[in-house]
Amino acid sequence: MKKVQLRAAALAVSALVAGAALTACSSESDSGSTASGDGAKVAFLMPDLASTRYELQDKPLFEAKMKELCSDCEVIYQNADSDASKQQQQANSALAQGAKVIVLDPVDSAAAASIVKTAQSQDAAVIAYDRPIPATPADYYVSFDNEKIGSLIGESLVEHLKAEKAEGGILQVNGSPTDAAAMLIKKGIHSAVDTSGFKLLAEYDTPDWEPAKAQSWVSGQIAQFDGQIAGVVAANDGTGGGTIAAFKAAGVDVPPVTGNDAEVAAAQRIIKGDQFNTISKPIKIVAEASAVIAHAFIKGETPEAKTTLYDTPSELFVPTVVTRENVKEVLFDSGIMKAADVCTAEYQKACTELGIK
Repeated sequence: MKKVQLRAAALAVSALVAGAALTACSSESDSGSTASGDGAKVAFLMPDLASTRYELQDKPLFEAKMKELCSDCEVIYQNADSDASKQQQQANSALAQGAKVIVLDPVDSAAAASIVKTAQSQDAAVIAYDRPIPATPADYYVSFDNEKIGSLIGESLVEHLKAEKAEGGILQVNGSPTDAAAMLIKKGIHSAVDTSGFKLLAEYDTPDWEPAKAQSWVSGQIAQFDGQIAGVVAANDGTGGGTIAAFKAAGVDVPPVTGNDAEVAAAQRIIKGDQFNTISKPIKIVAEASAVIAHAFIKGETPEAKTTLYDTPSELFVPTVVTRENVKEVLFDSGIMKAADVCTAEYQKACTELGIK
């Protein structure tokens, strides 16, 4: 991707975030109000611990923005650790504590419908966070465009394989079958792979997004399609990491492997050349937009919808593909990541080669 296109994409995303803040909290002063929320409680319920992002990024970013918007609001944070029943209990507990808004990243998108119904019956608003809830419309949905994510990583891989005149077929490692966002990513991947001219050798829906399960499945495919795997479209960095581990364990050259989430480990693999791409979708954008919308609900306002998905008013941001070619500009020059956190001893040489310092 050309630099001018990357800068344009970054500016567009920044504009979208600014627009979300202005729209959702149109009655706030431009000075960044910390108006009282009368001690309102907001539940922030995340789905799993398999992805490190929830504890390290989503939680602190959401909490910081809520504190900025509403100094006396309380955030009730829980992580369900891939257990849909546990998440239901956490939601019930938050409602019992008086939560007026539930920001919910569901473990199981279908099962989460009951959380929405229960919350709405108690006059609490539900914001679907990062993953949609198709069966029962939440009050709002905030995410990056997941179908677009799938098509972008797939198209990026296909273009690379064609440029390299690669031979063979493609493996497709999808996310959790209980995650509606994963199914949107899967749909996007198929839109790129099915028309690529490359044969889809096999695909797998990874339970709970577990990297170890992705690794185990890919290990079996390496044996079955010996020498035939030109590339792998993995739906996120965890499954991509598991895929790469499978090839290394088999003693086979790692083909181009995709990812999504721009985790630090993925950035390191891209810099070193082990992973082909990832998706930069700065969590700060979704976390802060969700806080803005939650605050609007607390104040009794109705946030404006930018679009609609599954009959739910929605805000969907546009992601950016990251490869070794543009990783410095997209992740480091932008300030999303710091070289000190990524360029550890093992990756220092590769970072220096790319001018990351």
